[in-house]
Amino acid sequence: MSEPLDVNTGSSQVNTNASSEHASAIPVADTALLQRMLKLQALSTLAVSLCGLLIGGQHAATSALLGGLSVIVGAWFAGKIAQKGQHKTDATAVLFNLLKAEAVKIIIVALFLFVTFKSYHALIPVALIAGLAASALFSGAALAKSQAKI
Repeated sequence: MSEPLDVNTGSSQVNTNASSEHASAIPVADTALLQRMLKLQALSTLAVSLCGLLIGGQHAATSALLGGLSVIVGAWFAGKIAQKGQHKTDATAVLFNLLKAEAVKIIIVALFLFVTFKSYHALIPVALIAGLAASALFSGAALAKSQAKI
């Protein structure tokens, strides 16, 4: 089995250091990006909650706020988990860390929503879903519009 040739030197030894340098230069979870995402989520949740207050009253506003808050809390925990693996360079370790962060986020959102459904008896489901959707959509928008170079 032959080793691939290095294009720059023509030798059969591949420079593995270059790929690990490139991988460590890519931040997995930048603190500023996380803060920006959480801020956008909070603003979108407050906007939907205000709309809920104007359209459906206090219970609609509270329901929208709880829906958005579930995503914000989940995203905060996921961001902290993703930041723990920020210095890993192995692709498998990075992917596993991101999958673990996403799983924790999903579990936290599900538990938060379960507690909300069980404890808040004046819940308005449409408003809750609107708050959750707005927060989740702005989470993706914040990541899509980031200035991170990959």
